[in-house]
Amino acid sequence: MSIASNLNSIKASLPEHVTLVAVSKTKPIEDILELYEAGQRDFGENYVQELVDKHEQLPKDIRWHFIGHLQSNKVKYIAPFVSLIHSIDSLKLLKEVNAQAIKNNRIINCLLQIYIADEETKFGLNFEEAENIIKSDELKALKNINIIGLMGMATNTDNEQQIAKEFMSLKQFFDTLKHYSSHNINLTSLSMGMSSDYLIAIKNGSNLIRVGSSIFGKR
Repeated sequence: MSIASNLNSIKASLPEHVTLVAVSKTKPIEDILELYEAGQRDFGENYVQELVDKHEQLPKDIRWHFIGHLQSNKVKYIAPFVSLIHSIDSLKLLKEVNAQAIKNNRIINCLLQIYIADEETKFGLNFEEAENIIKSDELKALKNINIIGLMGMATNTDNEQQIAKEFMSLKQFFDTLKHYSSHNINLTSLSMGMSSDYLIAIKNGSNLIRVGSSIFGKR
């Protein structure tokens, strides 16, 4: 099957409320264009320089999602065009995104990345840290960011019960935060699920999935 066929097959199986981000890191321009021609507009990248290069070469109506670990000193390179940053893991990073958004006369949509996995290699805030950010006066002062939800990655394991439990915990936390609403907090998006576990994620409340290898094939 072609990658466009893979994409269409996955999309056909998704509930209407679920948005699919095609994770295109390390993939060539021609593969992204094939999916673009098939109607895909949301693409996810992990590395700032690769994202900048692809943005320059590809159609400007693509919605670029930054899904990797983001360093504060790299925000300025993606601030002019990024559609959604999935991986906000500190107030310091949020402040830098806000500062760069001001310079570009934009409001940048962000997700708080929550640590739910049983793995030390993953990044993210714990529930208490995330809620403290949401409730903070410092956040209220940031006029050029919009926190639209949460993102989490489950443990890389074959134990589907553990994966479901981790996703469920994030959905429950997401629901407890929903009553927080302000000019820069509008919690509607829950980004959970990748190629190996997006079906479990959707069952547990995800409405935004990040799928790479199931579309493009294994690296």
